[in-house]
Amino acid sequence: MIQKTLIPILYFIFTFFVQAQTKNAHVLLGQIKDKTTQSDIPYASILIKDTQTQKVHNGTTSNDKGAFSITTTASSFYVEISFLGFKTKTITDFNSSQSRINLGTIWLEEDSQQLEAVQVRAEKSKTQFKLDKKVFNVGKDIASTGMSALEVLNNVPSVNVNIEGEVSLRGSNGVQILVDGKPSILSDDSSNALGTITADMIESIEVITNPSAKYDAEGTAGLLNIVLKKEEKRGINGSVSLNTGTPDNHSVGVSLNRRTEKFNLFTQLGGGHRSMPRDNKNSNLNKVNNQKVESYGTNYRNETFFNFILGTDYHIDDYNTLTLSGNFAYEWEDQPSKTYYQLYQNDILESKWEREEETSAENPKWQYEFNYKKEFKNNKDHVLLVSALGRFFGKETDSEFENSGNTTQTDQETNTDFQQADYTFKLDYTNPITDAYTLEAGSQYVINDVGNNYEVRDYNNTNNSFEIDPNLTNNFEYNQKVLAFYGTGAYEANQWGVKLGLRLEHTNLQTLLTNTNEDNQQNYTDFFPTVHTSYKISTNFSLQAGYSRRIYRPRLWDLNPFFSIRDNFNIRVGNPNLLPEYTDSYELTAVYDLGKASMNTSIYNRYTTDVMERIFLFDENSNVTTTSPFNIGTKNTTGVEVNGKYSPLKWLTFNGDFNWNYFSREGVYDTQNFDFSGDSWSSRVTSKIGFPSDIDIELTGNYRSKYKTIQGQTSGFAFMDMGLRKKLLKGKAVINIAVRDVFASRIQESTVNNSSRYQYSFGQRGRFFTLGFSYGFGKGEAMTYSGKRR
Repeated sequence: MIQKTLIPILYFIFTFFVQAQTKNAHVLLGQIKDKTTQSDIPYASILIKDTQTQKVHNGTTSNDKGAFSITTTASSFYVEISFLGFKTKTITDFNSSQSRINLGTIWLEEDSQQLEAVQVRAEKSKTQFKLDKKVFNVGKDIASTGMSALEVLNNVPSVNVNIEGEVSLRGSNGVQILVDGKPSILSDDSSNALGTITADMIESIEVITNPSAKYDAEGTAGLLNIVLKKEEKRGINGSVSLNTGTPDNHSVGVSLNRRTEKFNLFTQLGGGHRSMPRDNKNSNLNKVNNQKVESYGTNYRNETFFNFILGTDYHIDDYNTLTLSGNFAYEWEDQPSKTYYQLYQNDILESKWEREEETSAENPKWQYEFNYKKEFKNNKDHVLLVSALGRFFGKETDSEFENSGNTTQTDQETNTDFQQADYTFKLDYTNPITDAYTLEAGSQYVINDVGNNYEVRDYNNTNNSFEIDPNLTNNFEYNQKVLAFYGTGAYEANQWGVKLGLRLEHTNLQTLLTNTNEDNQQNYTDFFPTVHTSYKISTNFSLQAGYSRRIYRPRLWDLNPFFSIRDNFNIRVGNPNLLPEYTDSYELTAVYDLGKASMNTSIYNRYTTDVMERIFLFDENSNVTTTSPFNIGTKNTTGVEVNGKYSPLKWLTFNGDFNWNYFSREGVYDTQNFDFSGDSWSSRVTSKIGFPSDIDIELTGNYRSKYKTIQGQTSGFAFMDMGLRKKLLKGKAVINIAVRDVFASRIQESTVNNSSRYQYSFGQRGRFFTLGFSYGFGKGEAMTYSGKRR
């Protein structure tokens, strides 16, 4: 009886209390912007404080666009807004009797007294999490001294770069690399030019494992977008740097920016010389006749390079901007190498000889881009963007191969004339209908036109002259056109958000081998849906989930049936009949913020069909191993990834990431069953230690586990990078010392072992030292430009 009476009374009291609280609640809205640059300030802190006691009633942070919404039931309060590097703003001028209070646009001013502290905290690279991507903000990590974009990528969580310079994301190849959101000649596989982008030129790298429909569907593993710096500070700003190192790594770089009311002129100039030796070993054992060929030697890649970027933004008015930019780069290559061969029969040495290579090449690259950006008066994020991009890469290479010793191998000469022209036309429209709802739509047309004229000349002892080898000489033409349309819709509130998208792409591919008149044509149309969602459980914990369908189209070097005669016993060729890969990608991510520590954990799954695998084909009669790509079955990968940061003390910080995945392969080629399964894992830990007198030391340890391949196994390895930095003139000048691969332990070994043969290969780059000095002037900061690349 008491319970029956008490429950309604308690329910009445609770309902009355809730209604009273709701009746007195205030909802405050606003938008936070930088007064100098007029740009949005995301993740600013908003506090509701009691007028009398200054006690905090409630708090929140602004979203990616600088907007916020916060509720309070206090009757007497004020609003305090703060962000690192800006003056704290207190707002008391509003009508507290209203239930909905719109504070409008809130402008924050830079705090010059905090700037030095901001710079110190921003020196360390850090990762931010957004609805459909992770943003790795590139700081002034000491070990990045002398780094190229390719080596910076190797420091990004989820990304690995092997000794050959191949980029993988969560252990999978098929990564699409963009520069400022667009294809670039600097990131193209065939140009080998990521080295002309250096660490100091990079603002951030966006890791997009499940890209939305707005992005190209290209890249089954996902996208990496390299965002370059483009200063917006008024007046003249810039920096200059000098670097030297061993093996040869000498460069000078200059970065300048001039900002006026109407124009923003930006330029970067760099040049230098570098050398990249690599030690190689190979062994091919024919188990049928017990014949073995071993080879070892050192390949060198010496380059003198030059890179120039020039561009301007013209602000027609507050809502219309034109951008015109150009990039020109040039490289002179010299690749001397000597390889020693030994032929064994039943473990008895029968012959040995040397093969010496002299290769020279000139590589011009240029790119030009035009953008028109229209902002609408109702919202700065309501944007129409039209862009046209043209890029060109050429490479003319001459090689001489001379054999000496006991061998029947002939001397050879080769000449390669490579030309690539790409054109991209884009239309993007973004409309934030409300603070929560956003629509995007657009289209893209991409043209890839490539030609590779390859000529091989064999030495004729009878005529004492070089004659063209028609079996190896070829002219390969590659033309691909992709037309795309996309649309996305997003809802993003303070607590949760969802984004849906659909992309349509039509591909037309034509290849032609002119000397045999072999042609290949492929036409296909695909739909690529995407889904992303996030839910903020508390201020310290949130969840993200995503799905996307991706494609990886075979490149020129995958399709060209002629590739290399550098080593006549280990030849790589393409396959003009290759089909594209398709991948369905799923992931769930939890993001934690624990004060001194932060961590995110992801569970992901990728299912890929028509997997492109490189197969080793062994000729028992000649002991020649030919490597060629084929479409072989499916691959199912499930993995866990953990990234974290811990700062137990002001002078000590740890960053780490760990990735483990299990994969299952199913496929058949030429009656051979390639079903197998395995796992792999990688980890990275970086520690930064601060000492008095503005001296910092940084240590980075890396480990890559061994893993199974479709025909064999690739070894694991561990390596360490370290660096030391001394700041001068209150941070305007910096001296850096960096050592990469301290113990020269970054060694990659692979084996293939079956009933007919055993193959072993070894590759090592070695230890690199770099010394750098940089100085920033105007409002610019010291940088570390090197031009170092793979």
